[in-house]
Amino acid sequence: MIEIRWHGRGGQGVVTVGDILARAIILEGKYAQHFPEFGPERSGAPVKAFTRIADEPIEIHSGVYNPDIVVIIDQGMSRNFKLYSEGLKEDGMLFLNLGDDVLSIDKSTLPLGVKVYTLNAKKISVEEAGRPIFNVPMLGGLVRVLRMPGLNIIEEVLSKRFSGELVEANVRILRRAYNEVRFID
Repeated sequence: MIEIRWHGRGGQGVVTVGDILARAIILEGKYAQHFPEFGPERSGAPVKAFTRIADEPIEIHSGVYNPDIVVIIDQGMSRNFKLYSEGLKEDGMLFLNLGDDVLSIDKSTLPLGVKVYTLNAKKISVEEAGRPIFNVPMLGGLVRVLRMPGLNIIEEVLSKRFSGELVEANVRILRRAYNEVRFID
């Protein structure tokens, strides 16, 4: 089983992106579970969501405390990734939305063997859709590294969830982020 913990702020699509991934995984014939954890329900408040992916039915019904993957959608939270990577497993993955920030990531603060990936989600989405969208680019990078689900399946889920130009823009963002995700050595 793969356990993912998403971090972001209200209005950035943290809950939506976990749902999109879970639906795509199910369409590919695997099992998935997705659920959010809210604090104060307001725009800008910290939000967590959890996604589990498995080949067998999932019997666990709790939060994800020792994730295999942590995805931080918010740029500010990404700068303070140590606060949000608690419990991340050794050999886990950390996905950061670093924007235009040039950071030296001190991997010594992370568990042994953690792989760090970055994207500039804002730049990609503004160039492709004319506005900042943070969740779909991060999903594109994650899918590239996980090698599942297929982009065509995610595009199918996007077309059921959104309509018109919003689908087209999100597909462009997804594909570009898929190709631009960077591994930090």
